[in-house]
Amino acid sequence: MIIIPARLNSSRFANKILVDILGLPMVIKTAQQVSSLDKVVIATDSQEVIDLAKNHGFEAVMTSNAHQSGTDRINEAVNILNLDDNEIIINVQADEPFIEEDVVRTVINRVKKVKKYNEDIMITSCYKDISSELADDPNHVKVILDENSNAIYFSRAKVPYHRDHYDSSSYCGHLGIYGFTKKSLNKFCKLKCSKLENIEKLEQLRAIDNGFKIAMVKVDSKSFGIDTEDDLKNAIRIFKN
Repeated sequence: MIIIPARLNSSRFANKILVDILGLPMVIKTAQQVSSLDKVVIATDSQEVIDLAKNHGFEAVMTSNAHQSGTDRINEAVNILNLDDNEIIINVQADEPFIEEDVVRTVINRVKKVKKYNEDIMITSCYKDISSELADDPNHVKVILDENSNAIYFSRAKVPYHRDHYDSSSYCGHLGIYGFTKKSLNKFCKLKCSKLENIEKLEQLRAIDNGFKIAMVKVDSKSFGIDTEDDLKNAIRIFKN
């Protein structure tokens, strides 16, 4: 199941999930992008979004307005829906209206391998190569990987630091797609918010801080999360055709 956490209020871009994306509200455009892969449910704290989802043929679940992260919101939703512990849950952010099907499919397939081989993995996510210039932007989260393609750290800072000022495109840009089983999602959300999570405002650091693994898969993608009005203008310019 694909669940889209859709908090109406945003500190950087008010009501951004409702802005027009080529004729559709952002959250609906995102849902349509991935609807061929699996059932899509929107988890929200807004009756307006509930009604909007219904009008466009999507199921929606009302969740608390007190959640500090999208993953906590989808955790409430999967428990309301009473899903099986082995159900694969994919968290697609509502501000990814141009996310490609292949990206989400790649994450789904990696979670299936985690289940099949009983790997010691709590979360699966994905990354793409980004330029040094893009890595300068704190809105584009970077991830550092170990030799097994598991995440060591996520940061808004430009990491790793090239001490010799090596001009390279070897920065890994994180995409906000997360894969769990319901069981691993419940386990993650029982963890207390961590110090690094609060500093960087990156919820995935909660898992690493507590000693759990995040498997990363490399994808090709032109998509990016829309965090600001400038991001919106840039996305429309790139994807309007």
